Amino acid sequence: MNYKYVVVGAGLAGLTMAERIANVLDEKVLVIEKRNHIGGNIYDSYNEDGILIHNYGPHIFHTNDREVYQYLSNYTKWNDYWHRVLTYVDGNLIPMPITVETINKLYNLNLSCFEVEDFLKKQAIEIADIKTSKDVALSKVGLDIYEKIFETYTMKQWGIDPEELDTSVISRIPIRLNRDTRYFNDKYQGLPTHGYTKLCEKMIANKNIKILLNTDYKEIIDDIKYETLIYTGPTDYFYNYKYGKLAYRTLNFVFETYDKEEFQEAPVVNYPNDFDYTRITEFKKLSWQDHKKTTICKEFPGSEGEPYYPFPTKENKAQFALYEEDMKKEENIIFIGRLSEYRYYNMDAVVRRALDTFEERINNK
Repeated sequence: MNYKYVVVGAGLAGLTMAERIANVLDEKVLVIEKRNHIGGNIYDSYNEDGILIHNYGPHIFHTNDREVYQYLSNYTKWNDYWHRVLTYVDGNLIPMPITVETINKLYNLNLSCFEVEDFLKKQAIEIADIKTSKDVALSKVGLDIYEKIFETYTMKQWGIDPEELDTSVISRIPIRLNRDTRYFNDKYQGLPTHGYTKLCEKMIANKNIKILLNTDYKEIIDDIKYETLIYTGPTDYFYNYKYGKLAYRTLNFVFETYDKEEFQEAPVVNYPNDFDYTRITEFKKLSWQDHKKTTICKEFPGSEGEPYYPFPTKENKAQFALYEEDMKKEENIIFIGRLSEYRYYNMDAVVRRALDTFEERINNK
């Protein structure tokens, strides 16, 4: 087989690169995917009851990047969904992220926005050198809120104490001194009207794009002549684990369907302290699908299985740095995406990275 461009991985990064190559350059591109579907972790499908579910956990699109929003809008319409999350603490459901409403419900108070700001300042612990996720939380909300909301949830999610995690983990969780209970405050938010899989299918509708599913690229790559390889898979696997296997957190999903129209008050409910799972998602509340039944998903984090989240510790970053030095030496290979770059990306950031990489490394080459 002869292809000028070969993409390994049919997730959002790989599909964006393939789409640009096919439509902008009018070049043929081969996409190799080990799973039996495209879309990576944003893949969604209808279950046996006809309810649209996110097979790898909930994915909510949100961005302030107008170009990325317009790019994806070429392939889908959006339902303008605004994400709201509740957290089960001390027998009550309180809004997340932390807002004025959260503090008032958590402590049975009636504070104003200004009063909540003073309240949090009094709770906060001054830490001169913030190095870990625990430091971040304590410096913003103090010990009691840290223990009620962050500590156990983070330990369940990552399997280690928050003081062993990089600051990036808890820093992603916003704290607002207002009454806005939306989880994200980005300008553009929503879910594809007909699902992420349909969006992905439209992205690669160009006849220049060939997809191979259920295929490990290593089994066929030696039989392909190509000029540029775009790799979105795990970097340690690419280099045959020469510096050891990189650590990831995985997620295990338990789907349950109930013969009733509603299961819970919010689309997502977090359980920081109760149960072994971290959260429950009710998919109809994301998609706005009209159905007499409802399907939920419970998430159980773990350390063995499909890689989801790069493990943000100093040791793991140092290990990846060894691989990164080898990556820089590759002349005809582009490493892009969450797995190959060993970093967490939101969906919009993945698309932005792919669009920029295409322009910098391919279109202007």
